Amino acid sequence: MEKILDIISKEVMEAMKANGYDEKYGKVTLSNRPDLCEYQCNGAMAAAKEYKCAPFLISDKIAQSLAGNRLFASAESVKPGFLNLKINPDYLAAYLQEMESDRERLGCDKCKEPKTIMIDYGGPNVAKPLHVGHLRSAIIGESVKRIGRFMGHHMIGDVHLGDWGLQMGLIITELKERKPDLVYFDDKYEGEYPKEPPFNISELEEIYPTASGKSKEDEAYKEEAMTATYELQHGRKGYGALLNHILEVSVSDLKRNYENLNVSFELWKGESDAQPFIPGMVQKMKDDGFAYISEGALVVDVKEETDAKEVPPCMILKSDGASLYNTTDLATIVWRMQEYHPDKIIYVVDKRQELYFTQVFRCARKTGLVKPETELKFLGFGTMNGKDGKPFKTREGGVMRLEHLVSEINEEMYRKIADNHTVEEAEGRKTAQVVALSAIKYGDLSNQASKDYIFDIERFTSFEGNTGPYILYTIVRIKSILRNYQAEKTMPEQARILPAHSDSEKALMSELSRFNGMMENAFAETAPHKVCAYIYDLANAFNHFYHETNIMKEPDAMVQAGYIRLLELTKRVLELCIDVLGFEAPERM
Repeated sequence: MEKILDIISKEVMEAMKANGYDEKYGKVTLSNRPDLCEYQCNGAMAAAKEYKCAPFLISDKIAQSLAGNRLFASAESVKPGFLNLKINPDYLAAYLQEMESDRERLGCDKCKEPKTIMIDYGGPNVAKPLHVGHLRSAIIGESVKRIGRFMGHHMIGDVHLGDWGLQMGLIITELKERKPDLVYFDDKYEGEYPKEPPFNISELEEIYPTASGKSKEDEAYKEEAMTATYELQHGRKGYGALLNHILEVSVSDLKRNYENLNVSFELWKGESDAQPFIPGMVQKMKDDGFAYISEGALVVDVKEETDAKEVPPCMILKSDGASLYNTTDLATIVWRMQEYHPDKIIYVVDKRQELYFTQVFRCARKTGLVKPETELKFLGFGTMNGKDGKPFKTREGGVMRLEHLVSEINEEMYRKIADNHTVEEAEGRKTAQVVALSAIKYGDLSNQASKDYIFDIERFTSFEGNTGPYILYTIVRIKSILRNYQAEKTMPEQARILPAHSDSEKALMSELSRFNGMMENAFAETAPHKVCAYIYDLANAFNHFYHETNIMKEPDAMVQAGYIRLLELTKRVLELCIDVLGFEAPERM
């Protein structure tokens, strides 16, 4: 379904052309003065320079040409040369009726050329609990994936676990100290390794910080851990079996925590999965003359003449031959290209890693790991801060576990619901969980990803203002009206969305008509915050209409049925939008 802004622009472009002006000057935008008009065209201001005349002479002609056009209720020329446009209520109602008839997509066309797009938006280390630092990557990445999928692309999310570094050697070393008789540590053992892990998630999460602390104080312990890491990475079978146990226990817990955020991944791959691709990749970089030895390390130059700042070489192997994050990330690109042939790979990571990914992307391109047309995109996000403006911490000053943060917001949401309504505790807590997720996700996604933001539990859980609970409360209000109508009335067979009866109704209809254009733009700019901004405007428009219109007491049955159709469309648009943001609405609040 064609975007309404494109339809309007075409009409104005045709008018420009018919009057002897270049049609490029007919581009229309949303009005920045909605009190005066709904759409505007400022092209006459630019055209005046080319055609050497006063701008209003051009805008006057265009306004006259558009008089009587079926799209417009009015087309007014305003000095010094603005063209103010108001859409015809009949046309707007017909447009929404066409949207409404497209039950699945509400007038938003799928892309004509679907792409395979991989998103790297996890990055947790195994054997460690998720903490608040993992929140933004998961929430933003999940929404980007859902938006892309809605637009018709093949989206693949990869968690990209940290499962191959020194932390593995530390865990193995500490476990060996505690349980030296386990068969994994007997290098002469040739039998089957136990199927049951020798630890549970609580033990595993305690083992790593203990081992890490010891390694900072005991040089011999650290050396032993480094040796264990080396032996793991070079195929020691017992250590490989332990790694599988670590992954089994840790991934089960990670999945549970991600599910609580309504976040999922198509692939649960880790750095270890990239290891088989490293030797061939490194050899090719050497053979092709890209990789060379510098101060003992193997590097590839990635600086470019246009660089304003120094971009250091990308290190491929350390002087002792060990791989680094760079090596693993590059090998992961090799694996992804071989297995999935993606047209685009998006990395949703902390914006402070931009230089690192500049090095990795340039190295991948220079050495031919990706095709020239393959897009590598860095989607860097800002910091989630506390009210003091510093990175979010616990009251004791430590890094907060993600599940503790979610639990805290669930409790705050339940308290607010219980204070305002008499509800059964089970139902209240279930509703609180749904609404709390909207508070967390909307609170994050409503900010442009690259910007830092203040995580304010009190504000995010409010039912007023630009918050997730406000959006859900609007949807629940609509659901209540629809239930009441269905209980009292029978929808007339000829019911349809009618031309607006008031300014507030027309404003709501205008917001709805922007849906398909907004979704296309949110995908094109990888910008979930644009979906948030849209549904906030839409919710405001609905609530204004609702407060001005007595829907259930409207005496004209067809007018009332038209209102109900409009509400049904509003609900569906809002629900579709919150679905791509990664949360849902309850039936009651």
